[in-house]
Amino acid sequence: MLIDTHAHVNFSAFKDDYKEVLDRAKQGGVLIVNVGTQLDTSASAVKMAEDYNLYAVIGLHPVHTYEQELDEEETHFKTREETFDYEAYKKLAQNPRVVGIGECGLDYYRLPDGADHQTIVEKQKQTFTSQIKLAKELNKALVIHCRPSKGTQDAYEDILRILDEHGTSDLRFEIHSFTGSPAIVKQFLERGAYVGLNGIITFDKTGNMDEVINTVPLERIVLETDCPYLTPVPMRGKKNEPSYVQYVAQKLAEAKKAGVEMVAQQTTDNAKKLFAIA
Repeated sequence: MLIDTHAHVNFSAFKDDYKEVLDRAKQGGVLIVNVGTQLDTSASAVKMAEDYNLYAVIGLHPVHTYEQELDEEETHFKTREETFDYEAYKKLAQNPRVVGIGECGLDYYRLPDGADHQTIVEKQKQTFTSQIKLAKELNKALVIHCRPSKGTQDAYEDILRILDEHGTSDLRFEIHSFTGSPAIVKQFLERGAYVGLNGIITFDKTGNMDEVINTVPLERIVLETDCPYLTPVPMRGKKNEPSYVQYVAQKLAEAKKAGVEMVAQQTTDNAKKLFAIA
């Protein structure tokens, strides 16, 4: 068994084939945690969790706290600005299939040109803080998105400061899709974080992710796809999906010089602890 701790099968990219995608995951022994990025995609994650015996994480992504055009390798879309509605998300989180709040956090990599960046950053911070509060109130895991500005660790450093301000002793949390430095990941580990690794570890050419893998104990790693994005080798060029989490597990096992079955068991146990899944 494997758990894809961060999937987006609730996104429109899967509107025509989500049943087949879910079936392939089931046949491959993969349990899915679908993650929302706004109120509507959070609601669809919950509905899919109810209908197909999955789990859901609900929250507001930092890039959706303002409107802009995003154009990157794997995606092109216009963000829809949303202000975090604490009570609406709290109501949605009452569903027993909801195991976490997020993905929330800070994204300094994609700040729009011609805008007041300080105002945007402050709104991101306020929105993140509200979701920390909600995760604590409801005893749900917190799923953190963090992407620093190019060539820096600035957003990671700000995330750490905010976590310290609010305390982590009563918080289960993970840093999703981690791509920061080994020094930064040590600081997250010191605060009790789980670290989400995905297909990036199969195609990173910088050597950074190998160092991160060597730094993070297997007992603190959870696996994810972040599908439909970040498709792992050997499936590069195809739309990512939860069944491909097996390739992330295989790469991790290779890097840790461990058996794939052991890696699958340990990361599954980690995910169950993070999300309080029986």
